[in-house]
Amino acid sequence: MKLLNTLASIRSKLIFLSSLLLLIPLLVYQYILAMDEYLRSGQELTVLGEARALATALNDRPELFDEGTFGRATRTGDLYIYPVYSPLSLNDGSLVDWGAYQQYELVYDKADYLRTPLNPARIYANDDSLSFRSMVGEHNGSLYAYFKVRDDNIVYRSRESLSVTSSDFLQISMLTEDGREVQRIVSAPHEPEFLYPFRVNEDYSDPVYEERISGQWYEVDGGYEVELQIPMDMLGERIGFAIFDVDDPIDRDIATVVATHNSLAGHRLGSLQRPTPEIDRIVAGMGRSNSHIQVVDRSGRVLLTVGDIQSATGLLLSNINNPPDSGSWAFFQNNVLSPLYNLILTQPSTNFIDDLYSEVAREGDHIAAALNGEPFTRFRELQDTQTVILEASHPIFAGNEVIGAVIVDQNMNGLRSFRNQALEGLFNTIIAVMLAVTLGLFFFASRISNRVRGLRNQAEGIIDDSGRVRNTIVPSPDSDEIGDLSRSFSSIVERLSQYTSYLENMSSRLSHELRTPVTVVRSSIENLGSTDNPEESQVYIKRAEEGISRLNLILTNMSEATRLEQMLQTSEKETIDVAEVVKGCVEGYRLAYPLSQFSLDIGGYPIFVKGVPEYIAQLLDKLIANAVEFSHPGQPIIVNCRIVRDQAVIRIINAGPYLPQEMKDRIFESMVSVRPHQKQRQPHLGMGLHIARLITDFHNGQIRADNREDVEGVMITVSIPLFYR
Repeated sequence: MKLLNTLASIRSKLIFLSSLLLLIPLLVYQYILAMDEYLRSGQELTVLGEARALATALNDRPELFDEGTFGRATRTGDLYIYPVYSPLSLNDGSLVDWGAYQQYELVYDKADYLRTPLNPARIYANDDSLSFRSMVGEHNGSLYAYFKVRDDNIVYRSRESLSVTSSDFLQISMLTEDGREVQRIVSAPHEPEFLYPFRVNEDYSDPVYEERISGQWYEVDGGYEVELQIPMDMLGERIGFAIFDVDDPIDRDIATVVATHNSLAGHRLGSLQRPTPEIDRIVAGMGRSNSHIQVVDRSGRVLLTVGDIQSATGLLLSNINNPPDSGSWAFFQNNVLSPLYNLILTQPSTNFIDDLYSEVAREGDHIAAALNGEPFTRFRELQDTQTVILEASHPIFAGNEVIGAVIVDQNMNGLRSFRNQALEGLFNTIIAVMLAVTLGLFFFASRISNRVRGLRNQAEGIIDDSGRVRNTIVPSPDSDEIGDLSRSFSSIVERLSQYTSYLENMSSRLSHELRTPVTVVRSSIENLGSTDNPEESQVYIKRAEEGISRLNLILTNMSEATRLEQMLQTSEKETIDVAEVVKGCVEGYRLAYPLSQFSLDIGGYPIFVKGVPEYIAQLLDKLIANAVEFSHPGQPIIVNCRIVRDQAVIRIINAGPYLPQEMKDRIFESMVSVRPHQKQRQPHLGMGLHIARLITDFHNGQIRADNREDVEGVMITVSIPLFYR
């Protein structure tokens, strides 16, 4: 039962209602998901539009897709550059990320160089101790190459040696852009390590570190492997790679050289053969789109790759403007909210591998559809990952024939990151607002509960076990409903206390009022029985009659209000000129109270109201009798009757003692009187002004009493609504 009472408290109800705020995050989540669908649709159209634009630029260009451009380089020394579809790691110690491209590597060995010997003659190729396999590719403006070198005796450069030719080394020879000289770059490591290439003169003197070239040299069984990266803007029209081998670690003479070219002369270096240079220029002219773009021929072979799928998000994300993390909120967000978000929200990651991007040739439903002449888009989720790939393809036409396709791919990590950032930002704001609102409601409910509980405690302590009013309610200064209730209770308790006090004093009041006439009657009867003189008997009889009359007057006053209420219920109102009623009554008062002065001001115009003239006269009788009784001798009683706005206002003003402040609102109640007992000439039970209020209420008016501000005295005002004919 106590639990049910607790659940029914105001605080519990407000907390329950505030829990409905939890619906807001759910609605926000649904809204974000809907926006996510719209963004996915928009991104799908954007990617397809990008593929269509690029395919349009390549339409009717069959020479770009000539099958002959994809054979291996046939001229001695030429290097065919394969497009690489993703970045290559140069520090993983293996060639695994070259994938299927290794099937296109070229072999350089003794048989090759017996046909095309190198010059000068001091470089030999007369043994089988040195050979290598090589592959060259391009990705994002860089030339990548690897060399699988077979060497039975690896000799590294001594750390004390200043010469770069006294050990096994890799030489890169390239023709300058003006075609006048050959630049030589040599990398001779001290041990398996990252490459430190040096630019040297023709005689290998004055080595200068070339920081733009990077790579790694590492040992393998039977030799070593070298991976390197060269920016394309360093390259001229011709280039060649050569492996220099030193077999004797003592004399350190060069024993064998195997190279991709057959002469050290610049014009005999190999040229870089690219399958689709024109396609490169067209794609470059399309601008940057933050997408992974590939162009394939009709057999699905990749002709061009731009970008990598891991970073192709399609969106340039900016951080959501969240409030700065500081203090307790930062601790709460980092230790509570962020782990919770990581459990609920799918977190994007670039650590994924797509099998479709691990081959030189591309295949898939979207490519097949494009090669059949139909644009196609699809979302594809990678197995064992949370990554979704958006793929769009568009056919490339030459006349009515499909000669290739443009493939534009994007991963949805950018959109997912945007969605997660939006959700986290909104949830953080909503949680902060909900916490603030919940705490505010809790403290507000606690304050309301405490105020109501305090009001209850005061109410319980008002009446003691015997039913007597012992305490009161302290009125609240607040202007809200509870404050109004407190003030109302305080007023009710105050009036109840005063009424109870009046009832408790009723016996003494009635005893005082009845004692004198009863004594007069008793003494008159006793004296009447003890005298035989007729004249003296008449005096006692007259005194007894006066006592009985006074007793009758007391009983009449006690029942007058009840009889008046019954009469008012059956009375019908009529249109009357209240000014004439007031005027006639005042003329009568001048005769009834010859010792009092009356001043009348009625304005000289009719004032119509709906009422009963006899009751208006009775109302004036009570007010005038009260004013006469409390007026100072020689001071006039002022009677006004005027129109104020839409009210007929009657004022009875007398000069006399002030009303006690606490009695101003109580003198119109039943049996309330402020007369001292010793000054009463007639019995008075405090019913006159109560009858005046009953008559005023019957006429839908208001009556109030105020102390005068000009002189000592009291003004009673009666307001009755006007009646317009």
